[in-house]
Amino acid sequence: MTTGEKLAVLRKRKGITQEHLAEILKVSRQSVSRWEMDAAFPETEKLIRLSRLLECSIDFLLNDDLTQEQAVKEERGELSPEDCFAFIRECGYFFLATSAAGRPSLRPMGMIYADDRALYLVTDRRKRVYEELMENPLTELASYNLYTRKWIRISGRAEVENARKIREAVLEFYPMIRQEYLNQDEIYFVIFRIAMETAKIM
Repeated sequence: MTTGEKLAVLRKRKGITQEHLAEILKVSRQSVSRWEMDAAFPETEKLIRLSRLLECSIDFLLNDDLTQEQAVKEERGELSPEDCFAFIRECGYFFLATSAAGRPSLRPMGMIYADDRALYLVTDRRKRVYEELMENPLTELASYNLYTRKWIRISGRAEVENARKIREAVLEFYPMIRQEYLNQDEIYFVIFRIAMETAKIM
């Protein structure tokens, strides 16, 4: 699906005419028509405004690999761990909610990974989050994309992941972990697998 086709589909889904979109962006209707026919391309500033107005990422508009089928998956909540990982990586951070001893906790996190089975998050056995997830594995993750103004919310169960293959994949993805956990300190490095129960982009 081309950028122009995506613009047309998203515009129609929003119930916006070419004339109205042209008025909002202060361009001619012919300009909008040319964008949608892939005869011209929006300037960077217009592309940013389009992504906000149509509630999609710039990456979605520009990348041919991101199809409308993925947008439909988002709407229906049929997201794979890899879809969730891609969304969170674009945001750059996420929040993790836990509950232990009858008290909720919420904290910002940064290191996350995924394969086709699950999401994985990295922490330290000396941190409170480790104790809380060991006591109560039910957890929620959330992240907000400032550009698309969309949230992702994921709920699931956290379990310690000991598979060597996952450990190596995470260490390859985050090479700075090797520097932080050298020799005996490596015993504190821990990966949790999040077995997703629900995932929704809103």
